[in-house]
Amino acid sequence: MTLVSVLTCPACGAVAEETMPENACQFFYECRGCGTLLRPKLGDCCVFCSYGSVPCPPVQADGKGCC
Repeated sequence: MTLVSVLTCPACGAVAEETMPENACQFFYECRGCGTLLRPKLGDCCVFCSYGSVPCPPVQADGKGCC
């Protein structure tokens, strides 16, 4: 299981490597570049599934599209 994901802000393009929580989805993330509060896209369970390079651990474990 991969616990590190690279988030890319859709507002400013800033990238940040973040460690994901192992047993939960993260609904909010504040961009370090511009301060935009990221929320999951419609149909996604968390910001990592929407803007990350790797889906969140619950999705990885279940092999499904959403936790």
